[in-house]
Amino acid sequence: MPGNGKAVTQHPQARGEAEATVVLSRGVVLLFAVACGAAVANVYFSQPLLVTVGHDLAMSPALVGSVVTLTHVGYGLGLFFLVPLGDIADRRRLVVAQLLLLVVALAVVTTAHTAAILLAGMAATGLLAVVTQTLVAFAASLAPADARGRVVGLVTGGVVIGILLARTVSGLMADLAGWRSVYLASASLTALLALVLYRVLPRQGAAPAATLRYGQLLRSTVTLFATERLLRIRALFGLLIFAAFSTLWSSVALPLSEAPYFLSHSAIGALGLIGVVGALAATVAGRLNDRGLSRRTTGIALALLTASWLPLAFTRSSLWALVVGVFLLDLAVQAVHVTNQTLIYALHPDAGSRLIGGYMVFYSIGSATGAIAATSLYTVAGWGAVCVLGASFSCLGLVLWAFTRHSPRVRSAPGTGRPETG
Repeated sequence: MPGNGKAVTQHPQARGEAEATVVLSRGVVLLFAVACGAAVANVYFSQPLLVTVGHDLAMSPALVGSVVTLTHVGYGLGLFFLVPLGDIADRRRLVVAQLLLLVVALAVVTTAHTAAILLAGMAATGLLAVVTQTLVAFAASLAPADARGRVVGLVTGGVVIGILLARTVSGLMADLAGWRSVYLASASLTALLALVLYRVLPRQGAAPAATLRYGQLLRSTVTLFATERLLRIRALFGLLIFAAFSTLWSSVALPLSEAPYFLSHSAIGALGLIGVVGALAATVAGRLNDRGLSRRTTGIALALLTASWLPLAFTRSSLWALVVGVFLLDLAVQAVHVTNQTLIYALHPDAGSRLIGGYMVFYSIGSATGAIAATSLYTVAGWGAVCVLGASFSCLGLVLWAFTRHSPRVRSAPGTGRPETG
């Protein structure tokens, strides 16, 4: 079915009569953001539900812990093996197909009555949730070059909001209707989004520059990292900021559930709402990127990320300090993340899916590193040591920026007069 004419319009570019640049309405950009948030939330829904799921399916604590691990392993594999397909396939069909398969995976989780079926369903859910990154690359390809930062900022904001609210939503729904209701509701929403996106999106957002076989496609992802210095630098930024992000969010529930607060899971989950405010505020980073201020935006954001750990260190004595720290941290992480994706996409728009998929592999590594390190460190050394760890990741990012801020500029994207800075 053709795209909805009210949602997008096409006009020819000077590069060739056969090519078209799609001008996105704000409504369609928001639809991308909602779809991204809904898809990525599936990776994080299980975290507050592990005890309940374990009791329901008679799973040992070690086996229950593998639910989260397998979901993230599936997501990491999808980033490398599925997301690059967006560079050789019609992204509209790819997005809809992945969403429909995700519905099947969620249905398996919803109806699972044995541990083996549940684990298989969770691994498949993680694998297919990478449709989030296919959508980010799709949105970037549809956006005019001089507004790409704004579009990527809004869409990525949906991703961060989905991550932050997933635990809160799943915890509340499980209390009201059981853990299976979480995945049933997600499957229903995903099916609805597949239908809407099928009707709204254009048939081909960006025609592949060349036809590659699947093996060549995967090898070219590695080649891009070997040849593009900016991609390597921005991937390292991504690893470090998400290590800091995960350091906070994987461990902050521990001090809050102890003296002097003894907060409930719902109250702790509500903390994600503060992070959402910070993530939304950071969408201005996309506009700054469009003005050629990427270096400055990155430096300021990394400085804020480092500074955020000072109020966070006072969490045990002041909830207001925690609120300020959470806001600053999520603002900074989102600002750098938007800048990273905008810049790397501009390197090779025809390889946008491979670039973003490869970059997000580093995001996964950073997230896993922060989570494992923070929870282990809290057990042996307490909250103060966790804050030192998070500040260390942040400082490393700031040092990396200081040593690389004079790197060569990225070539100008077609249609803009401003070279984007590295």
